Amino acid sequence: MLDIIFEDDQYVAINKPNGLLVHRTRIAEEKKEFALQLLRDQLGYRVSPLHRLDRGTSGVLLFAKNAEAAAPLVKAFGEREADKTYFAIVRGYTPEEQVIDNPIRPDKDHKNKTPQDAFTSYRRLATVELPIAVGRYNSARYSLVQVKPETGRMHQIRKHFAHIRHYIIGDKRHGDWRHNLMFKEELQSTSLLLHAAALAFEHPFTGATIRITASMPENMRRLCQQFGWEDALQHYLPAQAAEAFTPGAAPALPFPPASGQ
Repeated sequence: MLDIIFEDDQYVAINKPNGLLVHRTRIAEEKKEFALQLLRDQLGYRVSPLHRLDRGTSGVLLFAKNAEAAAPLVKAFGEREADKTYFAIVRGYTPEEQVIDNPIRPDKDHKNKTPQDAFTSYRRLATVELPIAVGRYNSARYSLVQVKPETGRMHQIRKHFAHIRHYIIGDKRHGDWRHNLMFKEELQSTSLLLHAAALAFEHPFTGATIRITASMPENMRRLCQQFGWEDALQHYLPAQAAEAFTPGAAPALPFPPASGQ
């Protein structure tokens, strides 16, 4: 069963798990489960996705229950009127905050080959240094970042963090395989550490501001606790999503962190 985190007469939102495609695609015909079909089966009627999340990304995914409800929000998403908040764990110590301004060329199978303007803003929330060699360094540094995409290009967040060489951990296409391997072997983490934590928009039918939040998946939450990042997340996460970080001892790391904040 999909985790439904918001529903009214026009819209329904789920907390999409890592690894689940939004809908069937030409390059993933072998996959039998898709968020769209699973939600239709669960609700017993047709719905339409209003935006996209990459297969590996978890978090808020919004659907419309009919065409009348879909049209104004498709327009709002296209004009970047909806506010999206993501969290990611990335390689290295990032700057405290930055706007990444780097045009993105569509994927090779896309008809439009011209690079499109793309902007992503982020702020660093916390860091950790682990005493384990990765590549030519004797220790490995990571940052927890809050991300707000200001445009909506394909794989924008992943490509932008690759552009500044602060690769998102678990990203097999745009990331750093050495750090991905360390997380797999030392921390038992294989998923993409990118989570769509919140989505806010003006409801087209009521005029109310709707804010939908999604708790982090267990694996990403576990890592944040191990790295001592609970306070940072509780400060910046929307209230509902922060509730998942309950007080108590964090799981032990397989090695003591060298430093952190």
